[in-house]
Parts: sequence; structure tokens; C-alpha cells
Amino acid sequence: MALGAVLPASALPMSSAAPATPQRILLVQGDCYAVGQQIAAENGGTLAKATPEDRGGQQVCVIVVLVPGQDGQRPRRAEFVVPM
Repeated sequence: MALGAVLPASALPMSSAAPATPQRILLVQGDCYAVGQQIAAENGGTLAKATPEDRGGQQVCVIVVLVPGQDGQRPRRAEFVVPM
């Protein structure tokens, strides 16, 4: 094949290995989600958000739970910060 020849995309080698960083992030989010589900169940609410964060060099999960209001009031937002 001559230099400068154009190959179809199907002829180029494809890498099937995914980068490690996104997978690691997904695992952390999954752990925060599981913790969030447990905290929501303990407080009788619904998990609204579970986010991993770095606070002061420590990895934590920030959990937001919507707890039903009393006597027909709107739900109350409760935020929990738990170490990972």
C-alpha cells in the first residue's frame, strides 16, 4: 500500500479497552447511591441525589433525601454528608 493511501474506517484497528477513570467514577457513584438508598429508607423518604465529593481531602457522599411533609405539607429536603 502506498504512503498517503486512505483506508476505510473498518480497516483501522479498534481499541476495545475503556479508560479506567470513568469506570472508577461509576463505582463511586454506585456506592454513594447504595448509601443514599439506605439513608432514605431509614428516614422514610425518597432518595433525590447521591453525589461523591472531595471535601478537605476526604472522599464523602452527599446524600439528598426528600422526606414527606406532615399534614399535607410539601416534602422536606434533608441533606446528609457521610464518609466513603
